[in-house]
Amino acid sequence: QVQLVESGGGLVQAGGSLRLSCAASESIFSLNVMGWYRQAPGKQRDWVAHINRDGSTKYADSVKGRFTISRDNAKNTAFLQMNSLKPEDTAVYYCSGLRGVTNYWGQGTQVTVSS
Repeated sequence: QVQLVESGGGLVQAGGSLRLSCAASESIFSLNVMGWYRQAPGKQRDWVAHINRDGSTKYADSVKGRFTISRDNAKNTAFLQMNSLKPEDTAVYYCSGLRGVTNYWGQGTQVTVSS
């Protein structure tokens, strides 16, 4: 079972940047897709972005042009660079990794954007 640990969350002013990391307990090369999701208080968990093993990426419209997802297979880590942050980006951000039909989740990291 893959363990995923997120880090890099925090409090930032609107317009600022944060870089989230997702460290895996084993090689992420075996994970077909790695993704980031977020959940704001009282709302459902929403997909933010994902990156395939071949490096291709896809983003939710709400973050396109501001967020960049990447993965470093050698470091067994995925990243989410978040720029031009807005108060509506405030949420707990979760990392996920898909292997076969099993999706693994991290415990989440809080991102708070003040206006």
